[in-house]
Amino acid sequence: MTHRFVALTVASFLSLVASWPSLAQGLRPSSGAALTAPVVRPQPEAQAPADYIVAVVNSEPITNSEVQREVQRVTQQLAQQRRPLPDRKELARQMLESLVNQKVQLQLANESGIRVDEVSVDQAVQNIARQNQMEVAELQRRLASEGMVLSQFRSQLREQLMLTRLREREVEPRVRISDLEVDQYLRDQQNNTDPAAMEFNLAQILVSVPDGATAEQVSALQAKAQKALTRARAGEDFAVLVREFSDASDRANGGQLGLRSANRYPPLFLEATQSLAVGGISALVRSGAGFHILKVLEKRNPGMPAMSVTQSHVRHILLRVSPQLSEAAARDKLSEFKRRIVAGQADFAVLARENSQDGSAAQGGDLGWANPGMFVPEFEEVMNRLAPTQISDPLVSRFGLHLIQLMERREATLSQREQREAVRAMLREKKLDESYATWAQDLRGRAYVELREPPQ
Repeated sequence: MTHRFVALTVASFLSLVASWPSLAQGLRPSSGAALTAPVVRPQPEAQAPADYIVAVVNSEPITNSEVQREVQRVTQQLAQQRRPLPDRKELARQMLESLVNQKVQLQLANESGIRVDEVSVDQAVQNIARQNQMEVAELQRRLASEGMVLSQFRSQLREQLMLTRLREREVEPRVRISDLEVDQYLRDQQNNTDPAAMEFNLAQILVSVPDGATAEQVSALQAKAQKALTRARAGEDFAVLVREFSDASDRANGGQLGLRSANRYPPLFLEATQSLAVGGISALVRSGAGFHILKVLEKRNPGMPAMSVTQSHVRHILLRVSPQLSEAAARDKLSEFKRRIVAGQADFAVLARENSQDGSAAQGGDLGWANPGMFVPEFEEVMNRLAPTQISDPLVSRFGLHLIQLMERREATLSQREQREAVRAMLREKKLDESYATWAQDLRGRAYVELREPPQ
């Protein structure tokens, strides 16, 4: 079951938001989902004399200083984004509630035996560094410059991973999308004929008419535009005609105006193109700027998933962690498999059939063609970085450890069944957010929470 962290901010370091996909586990889910995880924060320091306890959660305290650190972090983020600052007391109340919820969930994770090893934390650090386009060593230096000790940072990452795995186990199994829900959604979208709800990508040829142009000049420019229109409708390359005829600044881009919602286009453009199919070319459109010829490059209902995707064909070897096979031993074994395959001493498919503890073993580990979102982010992120025939290093998932080989990639139009599954994934993601909120609220309600003095 996929899910990802929407945004994980490393304190105020870099003033960047690192979109760290969770190391969420599970190999081939039926759909994707997005959960917003708590943000990494500095580890609480020893209580100062003036500090005090503001809440107790199942016997564990939350101090005023912890709340104030969260308030300061959020305030800094809002200031960097030039967004208005909320009332400080209200923000402190919200941060306290966030800390209470996080502590309740961490307590459940610990009681449930959820553990995160050092290798998984290493991978999380590497992901954050890579997504901020820096090396791990540079990330560590930047953290130090922001006053965060590396051990504290790693401790916070470990908590995030524990929360991720807890939510996967507790929340995702509750969410199911029926065929009836998919059917209803598709009917609603198909019945939505409002052009304002559509997104368009148009390309234009503009023959500009200068201010104060005489009737003769306007007529000549219109004739020039008509010539371009005739050639476009005869099938000539529109981008070539743009370079030859257009006076617009988007000439270098083939005249493309970009995919945008209908309300971001001039009404004249919408009137001229709303009845056209993709590839259609409008009549001449006269505006204050001159004569336009418009071609519909793309029409998309934003409520529907993309109709074409980049597919990946992969195979893998899975080793499950057990009392007889530790995670370190599994990693070493897969690393040795990779060494032998790269050296030409072994065949990937043969090793998969002999060793993989997965249903794909009989097929040599072949997982077939996969659309984006069919694997969890940890698996998919590694897969997406591979070149065809390249083999990954061992990576961890909830099933165990994997060795992945990307066999090939292709662009593909989704079949009707695949389109339905894409809709199912989209609906599941929305429902998962709702289910998580309900679960978190219920968990909070069953915890013993004593609110003492309000944070200041």
